[in-house]
Amino acid sequence: MNIPHAHPVDILLIEDNPQDAELTMRALRKRNLANDLTWVKDGAEALEYLFGGDGENSASPRELPQLILLDLKLPKVDGHEVLRQLKNDARTRAIPIVVLTSSREEGDIARSYEIGVNSYIVKPVEFESFVEAVTQVGLYWLLLNQTPDIRPVTGE
Repeated sequence: MNIPHAHPVDILLIEDNPQDAELTMRALRKRNLANDLTWVKDGAEALEYLFGGDGENSASPRELPQLILLDLKLPKVDGHEVLRQLKNDARTRAIPIVVLTSSREEGDIARSYEIGVNSYIVKPVEFESFVEAVTQVGLYWLLLNQTPDIRPVTGE
């Protein structure tokens, strides 16, 4: 089932594992949910992408994604710290963030929700289950869920 979009989909995938990133992108492309997907490989790169400079002290973020898929176990800056900075910044607070990780640790789950994650999904090991989980995440957060318009106004 291919679903048409009224506007370009904009997903930021923060994932250090190239195989998981490729599977995620393939699953989203399969349902035409990856028209404008950007993949970054660690937490520092994610903060640089979103804010430029040093993360939370930068002046203005680039055009913001509609959805962030975030792994927790990242090099340089871990996923919890990325989540904390995004949820503590008024410019990025409303962006839905879905943790997509292999960690089933209760501490990781509880900490993610305490910081403000919108959803926490443990990556299924089996390929088809993984593809289905990512597809359902994309369909829900990009097509069914309603968020405020947080994109910067251009041309003023």
